[in-house]
Amino acid sequence: MHEFKDAVLEKVDDDVQEPPMYKVVLFNDDFTTMDFVVMVLMVVFHKSMDESKNLMLAVHKKGSAVCGVYPYVIAETKVAQVQAMANQYKFPLRCTIEEE
Repeated sequence: MHEFKDAVLEKVDDDVQEPPMYKVVLFNDDFTTMDFVVMVLMVVFHKSMDESKNLMLAVHKKGSAVCGVYPYVIAETKVAQVQAMANQYKFPLRCTIEEE
């Protein structure tokens, strides 16, 4: 315990900066079903049924909608998960990352 008695303590910089955030955006198309989009929103983005339906309708009516805002690595993972599900079910659902 006494071995650190004469140790010099360094000041630690407490100025922690938040990572930049990125929007994950889903785009409408003429082939992906509304039910599939709702499922993606629930599975990948952990949205409730009501939130998923509302977002799906926004995608359908406006052409796109932001599904969430995350640090880059998480946003990238979400896009990869959406693409994997879309490929598995043979839908052309498009999902991208945009700077906030």
